[in-house]
Amino acid sequence: MPRCPWPLLVALALTACSNGESNGSDGAPVELDLAHAPDLGPTLAPFGLDARPANPSCVAPARPPMAGSIALMNAFPDLPALDRPVFALQAPGDATRWFVGEQTTGVVKTFANNAAVTAATTFVTVPSVKVGGSGEGGLLGMAFSPTWASDRDVFLSATFAGSPGGGSNDMHSEVFRVSSMDAGLTLDLATRTLALQVDQPADNHNGGGIAFGPDGYLYIGFGDGGGGGDTFGSGQNLNTFLAKFLRINVAQLPYTIPPSNPFAAATDATKKETFAYGFRNPWRWSFDRVSGELWAGDVGQNEWEEIDRVSIGGNYGWPIREGKHCYGAATCNTAGLVDPIVDYTHANGDRSTVGGYVYRGSAIPSLVGTYVFADTYSGHIWGIFYDPITGAASAEVLVTAAFGISSFAEGNDGELYVLSLSDGQMQRIVPMGTPPADVFPKKLSQTGCVDASNPKLPAPGLIPYAINSPLWSDGADKERYFAIPDGSKMGVAADGDLDLPIGSVAMKSFSVAGKRVETRLFVRHDDGNWAGYSYEWDDAESDATLLPAGKTKSVGAQTWTYPSRAECLACHTDGAGRTLGLELGQLARSFVYASTNRLAPQLATLEHIGLFSSPLPATVVAYPEPQGTAPLAERAASYLHANCAMCHRPLGNGRGPADFRYGADPTWAKICGVNPTEGDLGQTGAKLLAPGNPASSLISLRMHRLTQGRMPPLGSAVVDTAGLVVVDAWISGLTSCP
Repeated sequence: MPRCPWPLLVALALTACSNGESNGSDGAPVELDLAHAPDLGPTLAPFGLDARPANPSCVAPARPPMAGSIALMNAFPDLPALDRPVFALQAPGDATRWFVGEQTTGVVKTFANNAAVTAATTFVTVPSVKVGGSGEGGLLGMAFSPTWASDRDVFLSATFAGSPGGGSNDMHSEVFRVSSMDAGLTLDLATRTLALQVDQPADNHNGGGIAFGPDGYLYIGFGDGGGGGDTFGSGQNLNTFLAKFLRINVAQLPYTIPPSNPFAAATDATKKETFAYGFRNPWRWSFDRVSGELWAGDVGQNEWEEIDRVSIGGNYGWPIREGKHCYGAATCNTAGLVDPIVDYTHANGDRSTVGGYVYRGSAIPSLVGTYVFADTYSGHIWGIFYDPITGAASAEVLVTAAFGISSFAEGNDGELYVLSLSDGQMQRIVPMGTPPADVFPKKLSQTGCVDASNPKLPAPGLIPYAINSPLWSDGADKERYFAIPDGSKMGVAADGDLDLPIGSVAMKSFSVAGKRVETRLFVRHDDGNWAGYSYEWDDAESDATLLPAGKTKSVGAQTWTYPSRAECLACHTDGAGRTLGLELGQLARSFVYASTNRLAPQLATLEHIGLFSSPLPATVVAYPEPQGTAPLAERAASYLHANCAMCHRPLGNGRGPADFRYGADPTWAKICGVNPTEGDLGQTGAKLLAPGNPASSLISLRMHRLTQGRMPPLGSAVVDTAGLVVVDAWISGLTSCP
């Protein structure tokens, strides 16, 4: 591994410690900024700058207020904790009390809709509910009859042991009616009448939600029957209740088929009850009380979660697709499939979506009409927003809960609540005070980080830098700068990541075929947290405009992806220190400083102008350039560090055992010969790393793909052929596992 002592004092050492001057993502020497240097070329020097530039303008602005700034408040702080609550609702026309279902006990509890309530009573206990080893079964749904005030009927959904159909399955789902005989105080199990049942071939992906639609029919959501990858072939099979939304008329039992059901006239084995199909596991769903639209969260497999607006007869793609992405294949036939409204990646710690509601309350006027949903694992509560020009939908995090979310609930007044699976609490979504004025700059020229008269040029207070091993960005050339507030300094973490102070800004501009397409600002706000913002350049390259959400755009012959603000943090992970290229091993190289026309080592320069709060280490390990001359294994390790280690590392968001940090020891023993845990991409016998065989190594297979299973999973629509040459050559040269 190349090592460089700091500071360097002689010109001879400058080139000896450099790993070469070419650092563009496509191999072009764009990082040296020689275009702005005099024709005589740069001067070798120990330091590129003599003094720290003043930075009066490029400082992190206040966060832009969200369309619905929200917080969570314990709605019933004195109520004893509920046992794994999975649904909560109020009876039609009665907002005086709540009914909450406990998944594992089979109990529906009821209590007064009063913040001071201290006790709940039992509305009904459904005996012998079965919760399988996956923990997904049990009491799963409840729906009051639309005419509850007169008939006192309630429908319940739960899983039980055994196979009524006489098969080998050890669990089945039932939807049944129970009535109250005491004016709605409790339910009498003696009135239990079966409406519908279905065998469950496994103990996960049971779905089980039920609700009456605005048409008065009962809707039922079932998952694909469990396992992984649609083990039982349910998603596209119209001859099963699994992986479906069903719609039945339960005005009388046995139920009848609504004549408008899409397959009501079927004469074969097609289930006439089917309303829509192609779902993996619709977990929590609801009707918009204004539009009547059915919204659902469909839990993903390995990489993508999705939110669907479900329409009659729609095919939502599982297992052909996971979200908007082909599942288990490089390409797939998407004809006739309905796209999700949004999908989101597992890369930022999300793992299991929880469908919510379109907000129709009055407490948060700015949130009205916004679909609100969540993710159990991350605790993120999201809202779906729409670009005012294109109408494109994107999801933005509104608030993060400190507990595992199981479900949402909607009061009769339209206000929303969140149920906690971990602490048994019921939280109310409330406004987070009066939103501050939106002063976030809408044009790049207004940020203070560029020359206002020529936004292509950085403001004087920004410091340019280059890195040894860049993240692949579909061949774009990149210019990198950072700025820290005057009077502040940077720290260095134990792993070499630079710790920029509050108020700092990192700026990166992307050019494709010589034309600017995007500038990203990654800023550390006054709360200490980082956030990313994308500015889209106009065709004349006169200025760039802040994007409210992610988008894609055709740029020449390729598609360019502008990340959403949530997606920025999916790669800029907390485990990786948020700023990715600003680390000692990446900066350990020489750089041409255009303002002085000097070629000098970056770390020595940054230390010389007083940017660090403590002395740098005497020795820094420089990451080799992937297309450089260092040993192949070191170049491959450097490439994987830059492109994979932001997630695949301790405390990262990546799944599996891989730790791709450069110098991690032992780096490859954790993955060599190890079976994949998230699918083999159709390559039978594939390993995470198969010595001598790139075609059977998930590392290589994921780099080759552009659809499902692609790594990195975000923002790339072009294969990095140069990077593949390095990684595949390294794998091919391995003869055994360490």
